[in-house]
Amino acid sequence: MVYTIAILCSLVGYFLIGHLAGRRVKHLDDYLVAGRNAPTFFILGTLVASYLSTSAFLGETGFAYDGYPFVMLIFAAISTSGCLLGALAFGRYLRRSEARTVPEFFGKRFDSRRVQMIAGLTTVIGLGAYLVGVMQGAGIMFSELTGMPYWTGLVLVWLTYTGFILYSGSPGVMVTDTIMFVIFSLAALGGSIYILQDLGGWHGVIEGLLSQTDKPDIALWHGVIKGSDANFSTPGEALTWGITLGLVWAAVLAASPWQSSRYLMARNEHVVMRSAMLTAVALAVFYALMMMTGAAINLYDSQLDGERAMVWASLNILPTWLGVVILTGVFAAGLSSCSTFLSIIGFSISNDILPPNRSEKAAMRASRLSILGAGLVSLIIALFQSPAIMAVVWFAATLFASSWGPVALMSIWSRRITAAGAGWGLTVGFVSNIALSLMDQAQWISLPVYLHPVVLSTVAALIAIVVASKLTRVTAPQKAYRAFLHEHDRDVSAAWISGTRVVALCTMLAGAAIGIFLWFQYATTLDALAEQFDVPGQAITGGYLLAAGCGAMLLAAGSAGYWVVRKRGHKAPDMQPARS
Repeated sequence: MVYTIAILCSLVGYFLIGHLAGRRVKHLDDYLVAGRNAPTFFILGTLVASYLSTSAFLGETGFAYDGYPFVMLIFAAISTSGCLLGALAFGRYLRRSEARTVPEFFGKRFDSRRVQMIAGLTTVIGLGAYLVGVMQGAGIMFSELTGMPYWTGLVLVWLTYTGFILYSGSPGVMVTDTIMFVIFSLAALGGSIYILQDLGGWHGVIEGLLSQTDKPDIALWHGVIKGSDANFSTPGEALTWGITLGLVWAAVLAASPWQSSRYLMARNEHVVMRSAMLTAVALAVFYALMMMTGAAINLYDSQLDGERAMVWASLNILPTWLGVVILTGVFAAGLSSCSTFLSIIGFSISNDILPPNRSEKAAMRASRLSILGAGLVSLIIALFQSPAIMAVVWFAATLFASSWGPVALMSIWSRRITAAGAGWGLTVGFVSNIALSLMDQAQWISLPVYLHPVVLSTVAALIAIVVASKLTRVTAPQKAYRAFLHEHDRDVSAAWISGTRVVALCTMLAGAAIGIFLWFQYATTLDALAEQFDVPGQAITGGYLLAAGCGAMLLAAGSAGYWVVRKRGHKAPDMQPARS
């Protein structure tokens, strides 16, 4: 009963908070991009909340429970660094554009309504699939915690986030996301510490995992590679998977609409860089704790359904008050992603696909109707489509790595890409990814790990961009807009620059701290137990490399941020940036 009350109270609370945030909405920019005045903490909150959906708490933690906690750490070390590198290479330029949506930015950059519409359509289709996955995760959570039917949870979740988005738009999403971020961060931290300490700390967990026989090698960096349930057959295959998917998700974090669109709400580009650095740190800490916790649950019960392992532990292992916090936090993660995705879908339909409106009032009405229509369609699909949370979410997210990734980066750094190249790149990357993924799932083709559908479709997108751009010309407006994006904002004070440097230094220190922590808590512990449990020397070496690599990726990301800010701090622009 206590879980039912907590979940229902959280739904009412988020609805009321989102509704209160909507009182600030006076103009279309308020509704779509929160007036472009959001501080670092709010952008941090909405970035992390948008990324960590129920897939992270249930699907990815479940993958760690199934035998691959440290493969997930390899994935996380690479992917989270992409958050900052994406902000430096794309996000800060996106903020300079003052577009209302990312597809609108593409339209401005390439002086093409057609490119804007293509980007808008991929947003609606890709995020629509993603929205269905996280909705189903929230519905499953609601059903398991309250005992109510699955469909009831879906409908109540839908009513909550759709209700405040319709009224408040981006301000409601941003404020509720930040509150949810605080809740599930505390939940993840509290739950992980309790479970790990209950099992004797990292040393006790690693020793316990080495002792058990149900999932051999789960404590080693490559995870389970023996038995019929193993996802990988060799350590090299596990490493390839972690690196490949890490790079894919780095591109997702850099350019996907639900991440990059958060930068459009930032007060300035220094807020973009600061929030991205802090997001990378928050995600690195989250994965280090939660993946180890997912694996540790095996020491209580190794026969659970992986995607429900965290829910089971919260209900059966944790004290009731902490279980309530954890599960309310997981539920909040799903709700925050739902609100973000639906708002972006609705904004893209009204701003990028439908014909432009003549007045702000008509544009806001079109946005609200688009949100309502898209929400109803996603609810119907979620009700009748069988849940497969991690599979659906990962499939939908990678669509943007292959289609948006190349176009986003080249829109900033390439002088040769044309509107035709951008349009064909978006289309080919998106469609080929869908086609290859469906054929792979239907077992019509069999692809090795290093030739994941997203890799092949990214190559196809790049070829399409190059060929189409060679057959067309870069126009004068396209050249002028790219030049405008590379002009600096002379109004930014020295205080902003020095503050961003401090955040960059803190990011580097966090990387060093995480690397040192994993070195002594994981690698050294594994080394000390190696003789007792006959751990191969290569696995021990891999443990040390894992610890060093996880710290080094964040250290490199922070260094890049510091270098960019330092470089800009010494260059004074000669003229005011133009406005397009």
